[in-house]
Amino acid sequence: MDDADEDGGGFDVDDWGRLTPFTGAVATLEDVQARRAIFALGDTDDPRPLAMELPQPVIWWDEDGEQAAIAVQAESHIGLDGETMEVLGVILPDGEGVVVLLEDVDLVDDTDPTWRDLVTRAIDPSAAHD
Repeated sequence: MDDADEDGGGFDVDDWGRLTPFTGAVATLEDVQARRAIFALGDTDDPRPLAMELPQPVIWWDEDGEQAAIAVQAESHIGLDGETMEVLGVILPDGEGVVVLLEDVDLVDDTDPTWRDLVTRAIDPSAAHD
């Protein structure tokens, strides 16, 4: 069992930098199955890695509000509609991997007080009441 399995693959405000990014290539299904990448998109054209420093703290805006995450994969794809999609693979504090669009996140650094608070509350929901 490797370390990611033992700790669930999550992170806190101090150890997020240990997350391994997937960079320099477009992920394949084999990369996802081996847990090297969060996603592999099919049915797209001109896939390429996005030039972006990874891992990267982000605040993801989803239907439930804002969540802290770490981007570990970044790719650009042209969809069936001809539109370019900039797609990120992010890891949430609990270790869950999620696929999000770059337009749905704010890039921050690990000193951002909102990001730090979101991470803390995700790890320990009672911290929101302190």
